[in-house]
Amino acid sequence: MSSNDPTGSTPKHNTGKSGRKSVKSRSLYTKVKTARGRKLSSTLWLQRQLNDPYVQRARAEGWASRAAFKLIEMDDQYKLLEPGMRVVDLGAAPGGWCQVSAQRTQSTPDDVHVVGIDYLEMINVPGATILQKNFLDDDAPDAIMEALGGHAPDLVLSDMAAPTTGHRKTDHLRTMHLVEVALDFALKVLKPGGAFLSKTFQGGTESNILLDLKKNFNVIKHVKPPASRSDSVELYLLAKGFKGRDANSR
Repeated sequence: MSSNDPTGSTPKHNTGKSGRKSVKSRSLYTKVKTARGRKLSSTLWLQRQLNDPYVQRARAEGWASRAAFKLIEMDDQYKLLEPGMRVVDLGAAPGGWCQVSAQRTQSTPDDVHVVGIDYLEMINVPGATILQKNFLDDDAPDAIMEALGGHAPDLVLSDMAAPTTGHRKTDHLRTMHLVEVALDFALKVLKPGGAFLSKTFQGGTESNILLDLKKNFNVIKHVKPPASRSDSVELYLLAKGFKGRDANSR
């Protein structure tokens, strides 16, 4: 549910499966003056955005946000996306992860394999079906599966994060609730052998979530891609090798 810098619907450059070229900024450092009525924190955020090489590269290449590079980097390392796979993207706005998923699964408007959902308005992503809807609505899971044509997804992505309150413990608990509901959905719909990738926060994944993951997946990892800012507390929880819906009975 990030909302960083929408720039367009179609990336100008195909990064391919490597996607490993370094992100460097050739522009001079931009310093932002504090304007009347603008808080210092807002000025510092704007200054960081203007000088962030990932933001600059996202604009140049047509990605919806710098977050696209997080998925690119994780996919390059862990091989999450392959041509023909079906993908669900929870908390998809502004659309960067849908763009990467559509490109790397070779999803097209005539043969859509990617479904994104967010209550925020999103860009159009060729090759993806976008649902402007709150994933927490009772009918959201059925709407997603209908958009997939009833096919089980190979990968469930979640970049959902609750709006921050400034109270770290509260923010952590609220985001962990979103991890729980995303995982619950994944366990109900994933294809055997499938994968789950979700944003979480540093500070420890709740023990009940880890137990569910270990019970239902073969490989569990905490991942922090290079595109995730070093001063951010975000991590990504990756689970691969879904054992199937009979795993809970073992």
